[in-house]
Amino acid sequence: MPDDLTSPRDSRAWIAPLVSTLVTLPLAFFALVFGALSPMACDSCMDAEADRFDASFGPAWTVLCCGLVLALILLVAAWALPWRPRNAARRVLVTVLAPATVFLTYVTFAALVDWP
Repeated sequence: MPDDLTSPRDSRAWIAPLVSTLVTLPLAFFALVFGALSPMACDSCMDAEADRFDASFGPAWTVLCCGLVLALILLVAAWALPWRPRNAARRVLVTVLAPATVFLTYVTFAALVDWP
């Protein structure tokens, strides 16, 4: 089996990371915008309801930000994997996990917030 330095480069290795980038970055942008705008949902809340919302929003915002950073790390890993045929399956797995992480993170954020 040839080592990584002498094996041929995969000429189509850039396709999966590019598609994942084109899906993940806009998805992450809208998740971040909707997350940032969600405190406006409780603008007209009364004291007890506003306190519950504020108490749940803090940890949920932390989960959202950490999940989006994880998705960015997955995108960087997809581009950084060596462009060799033996890494094709790993590259596809990482590129699929990046947008899935954004989606799962936003669903978790929405579930953690005590909406009014």
